[in-house]
Formats: sequence, C-alpha cells, structure tokens
Amino acid sequence: MQCDVVIVGSGAGAGITAELLTAAGMDVVIVEEGPLRSSKDFRQLESEAYPSLYQESAGRKTADKAITILQGRCVGGSTTVNWTSSFRTPSATLAWWRQQFDLPDLTDDALFPWFLQAEQRLSIGPWLVPPNQNNELLRTGALRLGIAAAAIQRNVKGCWNLGSCGMGCPTNAKQSMLVTTLPVALDRGARLLVETRVQSLELAAGKVVGLRATGVQRDGTPAPGTEVRIQARHVVVSGGAINSPALLLRSKLPDPHNRLGARTFLHPVVISSAVFDHAVEGWNGAPQTLYSDHFLEVDPIDGPIGYKLEAPPVHPVIFSSTSTGFGAELATDLREMHRTHALLALLRDGFHPQSAGGQVKLRSDGSPLLDYPLTDFVMDGARRAFLSMAELQFAAGAQRVRLAHDSAEPYANWAQAKLAIARLPMKPLLTRVASAHVMGGCGMAGQESKGVVRPDGRHWQVENLSVHDGSIFPTSIGANPQLSIYGLVNKLATKLARDLSGRDVRLA
Repeated sequence: MQCDVVIVGSGAGAGITAELLTAAGMDVVIVEEGPLRSSKDFRQLESEAYPSLYQESAGRKTADKAITILQGRCVGGSTTVNWTSSFRTPSATLAWWRQQFDLPDLTDDALFPWFLQAEQRLSIGPWLVPPNQNNELLRTGALRLGIAAAAIQRNVKGCWNLGSCGMGCPTNAKQSMLVTTLPVALDRGARLLVETRVQSLELAAGKVVGLRATGVQRDGTPAPGTEVRIQARHVVVSGGAINSPALLLRSKLPDPHNRLGARTFLHPVVISSAVFDHAVEGWNGAPQTLYSDHFLEVDPIDGPIGYKLEAPPVHPVIFSSTSTGFGAELATDLREMHRTHALLALLRDGFHPQSAGGQVKLRSDGSPLLDYPLTDFVMDGARRAFLSMAELQFAAGAQRVRLAHDSAEPYANWAQAKLAIARLPMKPLLTRVASAHVMGGCGMAGQESKGVVRPDGRHWQVENLSVHDGSIFPTSIGANPQLSIYGLVNKLATKLARDLSGRDVRLA
C-alpha cells in the first residue's frame, strides 16, 4: 500500500491527527491492532468487553505483576472504553515541563485555543445531571473534612447515564474517536486496517521508507499469511504509551541518549472500598463526575508524591479483581456490592527522582513489557492515599472501610483504620495497584539529550516520523489524560498538516 501519511493506532492522538490530515487533502492509512466494534456490539457485559476491547483482556501487567493496566485495544483505542473524564493539562504540570524539559511554548495561554477547539469538537463540557450516589459520597466526605471537591467535565452528547462507559457506549453518546474523528476521516477517503499490527518501521538514510505489518487474530496472536507493507511520505505513531515505544524499539530506531521507552508513567492507583447502611449502586449512572485535588499539589522537589481522588464505577469483575479476599470472604463482599462505595487515588509520578516511572522493554517475541518499580517513595504516597480515602469515607458515614491491600482488615472506624494503615507493610503485590493511564516513553523535550521527540512531535533523529499520543508526555500529568492528548495533538497535527500540504486546517 502507498499513501501520504500512515498513522499507527486509532486512539486519541490518531483520531485527531487523521481528521486534520484528511482535511488538508492528504491520503491517509490508519492501522489498528484491535478489532472494529460499534454500539451494536456494546451490550454492557464485562465478560464480552474486556477480552474484545482491551489490551491483554484487561489483564496487562507490569513485569513483576504488581500493577494491572487497563488500556484499550480496539478502533478508538482507550477513548472507546474510558470513563469520559476530561481535564486540561494542569498548570503546575505545564510549568514543570517548561522548566525541566525546555518546552517554553507549553503555557496555559498558548494551549488555550487548542484545548477549546478539542472541547467544542468532542462536546466536552460540564455534566449537569446530579452525580450518582458513589460520587455524591465523595463530595459528602470532602465537605465534612473541609476538602474541596469539584465536578469533572465529560465528552458526551445525549448521554443516557447508564454507567457502562468502560464497556463501550451502547448509545454512541460518548464522543470517542470511534464516532467522531475517525468516521470523518474515512468519509474523506482515509483507509482503516483493523486487526493489523505494525511490527516494524524500515529505516534508510535517516527516514522511514516502509512499515511492515501483519494481521492478528481476535486474541492478538498473529494470523499467518496476512502481511502488508506500507510506504508513506510521513509516519505518525499513535499506538499509545507502551505500544509506541515498543514499536520504535522493535524497529531499532536511533536512541543516542537512551531515552526511548524510559520514563513511562502510569498514575499508580490505589483503591479503598467502604460499606454503607444504604444502597450505593456504584455501577449505576455516570462513572466519574467529581474529584478532589486537595492532596495533589505538593512541592515536586522536596515534597511527597501528590495524588488525585476520584470515585470509580463498581462493576462485578473490576470490583472482585481488586478485592483482597477470596472464597467465602469474596462472596460476602459481592453480596454487599450494592452498598459499596469506591474511591481511588491517582499518584502523580514523574516529578521527583524517586518516581521516575518505568522502562518499556521487549519480550523475546517482540511484545512490550513495562518494568515499573514501586519505590519506597511511591509506596509512601500509597499509604498516605489510603489514609486520606479511609478518613473521607468514614466522614461520609461508612460502616466499615476495606483497602485494596492483602494485609488490611475491614476497619470499623477512623481511629482503628488510622492506626492500622500506619503499620501496613507497603510492598508491591501486597498492595493492589492498578492504572488506566499510560504516559511517556517517547518523551517530548526542547533538547535532543532530554527527549525522543522535538517540541513539534517529530522524532529527533528520524526526519519523517512523528509521535502523536500520550507517550510524548515528559511526566504523568496528574489528571485523566485524554483531553491533554486531544489538545496537544491538535496543536502538533495542525502544524504537521501545514508542513506536509501547505494548507491551514482545524478540527471540524
């Protein structure tokens, strides 16, 4: 196949890029490893959604198995299965990037129009429906402790408030790439290859001269006899953090400063559940509509790791896989699931030498593996987050609180919990850690020695290669990342369209 631009992936970065490049009249091929599924396939069943829409059936893990990673693997990528939470990149994060990674143009004012365009294009705005009980309890506890809690913007249009966002939206209300930018790009002539994995980029004289891809079966294993080679003037890698660095590693791209795959961040997440004397039904209604940043903004040099509090949905498989009991104990937890409230804490990694993230490596078959050490610094943040969540839940009226930690017991009051949490062994595997946010590994920087790509998203050493996804973030951002990807890639892809076609374009 031949085209002007080939885009690897179909998630947040790929969708924005595809719409803008096709608006500039360019011939675009989009290559997606996962399957094409649409609203008719989304039946609000975890048993169907996780195997068909997520990397490794929603069981992707770090090298030591200590962190479970939820990451999309379908047309639309993680935008098809995320919980719609939309935050602009925090000012403190941008300031850190300017200071540490020589990115002076990444200011709030400079990014404002790019975020605004993305928000208008994807119907990102306030959620005006009252929060479900799971989120309302976050606000109740926060208010009683004098902690600020605010509303989360969502990218939805005509939402039915079903609460099954993580299984794909059955009503097409979620304004993911699946129903917005990708259909527009296809209407303009873009071609979409699905269940097709790009194995490597072919390099000659400092340029990509071809891509080699192979078909994959529904379970991700290769489909023999389905090879394809694609030639393009320009290549945009948008496979998401972990997969994008892995592709560049498999392709043996130049990496003179050993930055490729390094500084890959997760927002390590710890979870606390609480049983109330009334129905909570955390599966019912919009999944995440309130948050608190009270514990997030700390001194990035001398302070401890900061974290953001949110209230995730409570569905049976997600709930049971993060619960610490088994057998009769787990059965009791599931019987009480309708009265169970959940909180999570997103730890902001990447701002301190002791939270330098992880390293993407390759297994013997070329598949990616993330080695992410849970350092004492990170685990201290996990302990403080457990304390914050337990205190908030008891303030909201919880009968008992149980942490996602194998050594934790159910606690009947705040005093008991505070004493016990201070003594917990904060070790990997004992502490249940998860993440749905993967960033970094192809970091952006204003100096070649500090990053994989330049401030315009182009690879420092390869002339016709750009990276447009969350892997270019120099750190984690301290918030759900989809809008940060939309806004930044909007800026980068608009410039790329102008450079390649000479035409000025903008999101529809």
